[in-house]
Amino acid sequence: MEISAEKEHPREAFGWAARDPSGVLSPFHFYRRNPTAKDVCIKIIYCGICHSDLHFCRNEWKFSVYPLVPGHEIVGIVTEIGNEVQKFKVGDKVGVGCVVGGCDTCHQCTNDLENYCDKTILTYNYIYHDGTRTYGGFSDEIVVEEHYVLRFPDRLPMDGAAPLFCAGITVYSPLKYYGLDKPGLHIGVVGLGGLGHLAVKFAKALGVRVTVISTSPRKQKEAIDSLGADAFLVSTDELQMKDAMGSMDGIIDTVSATHALMPLIDLLKKHGKLVMVGAPEKPLEIEMFPLLTGRKQVVGSCTGGIKETQEMLDFAAEHGITADIEVIPMSYVNTAMERLLKGDIKYRFVIDIANTLNSN
Repeated sequence: MEISAEKEHPREAFGWAARDPSGVLSPFHFYRRNPTAKDVCIKIIYCGICHSDLHFCRNEWKFSVYPLVPGHEIVGIVTEIGNEVQKFKVGDKVGVGCVVGGCDTCHQCTNDLENYCDKTILTYNYIYHDGTRTYGGFSDEIVVEEHYVLRFPDRLPMDGAAPLFCAGITVYSPLKYYGLDKPGLHIGVVGLGGLGHLAVKFAKALGVRVTVISTSPRKQKEAIDSLGADAFLVSTDELQMKDAMGSMDGIIDTVSATHALMPLIDLLKKHGKLVMVGAPEKPLEIEMFPLLTGRKQVVGSCTGGIKETQEMLDFAAEHGITADIEVIPMSYVNTAMERLLKGDIKYRFVIDIANTLNSN
């Protein structure tokens, strides 16, 4: 049995970890803390695979620390609670997203924007309050402070809803915050992947007219017939893009690859907003005059706070919104990562942790 270098906590745990920038994951024995007064211990049932997991495993953002257990789209069952926990009881279905801690006192934390706290603690690859490293959901269980645990609606399936804890809130939050949730508005969604397909679903449920913008003509049928988009633009078709100029109130750009922004800005009406939720590695170019003369905005958004994430989950349950997923065993995770890199997935991988994570 492999043991982590330092026995930081008494609770034995098991998961899969990346050991170096190759990003290859393999079985890993480590330790978690026992629940303190305000902690909730969760048996993990499903965990989604986010594109950021791939970035972290391969150290593409240059601050990964190994061994690294990824996973922040976690759904599970409460198995233990601390003696001061009030919101949850043993047996409850719950979820955990990208954030498991913060300072709890700054303006961001006290206004339900924990994800923007300067001392935000992410679910993995970060240092917790006690000085130990956080490990994510590619594991058998996780211990999280009550405030950062989400109530899981009974009407949602646990597997299909796992990606909502990152992908779902990442597109729901900017739709709400930037006022792109008003019935009758016209928004574009750039990229039809894990984020993009959920952006279409949430926007349509909010009553918004949606045009998918993609480099792949083959995705048109899926966008319109399966996901309910109203229209489809091939971004490399200059005539199509020209005809759609000045037609959109806002755009949610989910693409993490380097791409041109000016054709998207041209699609906006005056006062329109281009919201970036993808994270390209290289800087993107922007010309100033179209922004100045049209009072257009290029803005960003990153996941969401705990209150808003709960709101998103309840909205998803009310409207039957889940991710389109492929459920996989833990042993398939490295193949899944390679497929994710190639875009070979419709639209999100979810690991069946409960049935396929084997520590033997």
